[in-house]
Order: sequence, then C-alpha cells, then structure tokens
Amino acid sequence: MNRAIFVSLYNTSHNLGEYIVHKKLAFTLASLLLLGVSPLVTAEQQALTWSADDPELEWGPCPEFMPEDCRIAVLQGNPAGTNADVFFRLQPGTKATHHWHTSAERMVLVSGEMEVDYDGQDPVTLTPGTYAYGPARLPHTARCLEGSDPCVLFIAFEEPVDAVPTEDGKR
Repeated sequence: MNRAIFVSLYNTSHNLGEYIVHKKLAFTLASLLLLGVSPLVTAEQQALTWSADDPELEWGPCPEFMPEDCRIAVLQGNPAGTNADVFFRLQPGTKATHHWHTSAERMVLVSGEMEVDYDGQDPVTLTPGTYAYGPARLPHTARCLEGSDPCVLFIAFEEPVDAVPTEDGKR
C-alpha cells in the first residue's frame, strides 16, 4: 500500500479497529481500480441529457384510462424497475383521470401550465420550472390548462412506474 494512503488512513483513524477497516476499504478500492473496475460508474452508466422536444425521444401511450393523446417518454432507467425518470405529456384542455401511484413522484414542469389536485389539498397550478412532490398512493388529477403549450412534466419515480385509476376515476 502506498505510504501516503497508509499515513492518511492512520491519521484519520482514532483507534486500531477503525484503522484496520479503513485499510481494508482502501485495499479493496485500489484492487478494483487496478482491475479496471470502478465501484462508482459502470460502462453502461453514461451521463445523458434530454429536452422535451428532442426528436430522438420515443413517446409511447399512457395507460388506457388516461386521455387518448396522453404520452410518456422514458428518459432513464427501466420503468419496471426502481428509479426511472419519464416525461409525461398532456395536450391543453385535457385532464388525467383520478389515479394514484405506488411510488412517490418528484416532478418539475417543463412546459405548459398544469393544475394538479391531490385529494385533501387545494389544487395548485404549476408553471415551467415548478417543482412538486407527490407522496406514494395519494390520489390526484392533473389538467393541462387551455391556452397553454402542451404540458410536459418530468417525473422521477422511486418504485416501478405505474398509474392506478381510482374506483370512481372521474373526480
């Protein structure tokens, strides 16, 4: 082990037990790096960017209970797995049916003006750049306001992407 790493680990450890743990961690990380294995980034993990109007985006249909012109584009991840990001698009004057998600949602409105109405709360109008958080399983609706651009909402899901209609589905 490089003496500089040894001294650094020794100086940051307050006892022999911590020193041994740090030494093992440093040895493991150094071994992985020497083998060409990065513990932080894999070859398939690449930085990426998307804009809502990118012609390379693949827009697919929303679940059947949503408006016919509703679309979703997967930006990153596997929607059947954890931590997927999507764009959700509604045309002006359309409303997403009353529904809920298994996952919490972290959202930023990219374009348009969207009214979001969570059960038990006052409706809120999102404008481009607005951040919103939706707790898991909290039913809600979303409506793209007339006279605005199409609404594109960035959504980061923690759990698999889903949308479950409520029993009345019409609220």
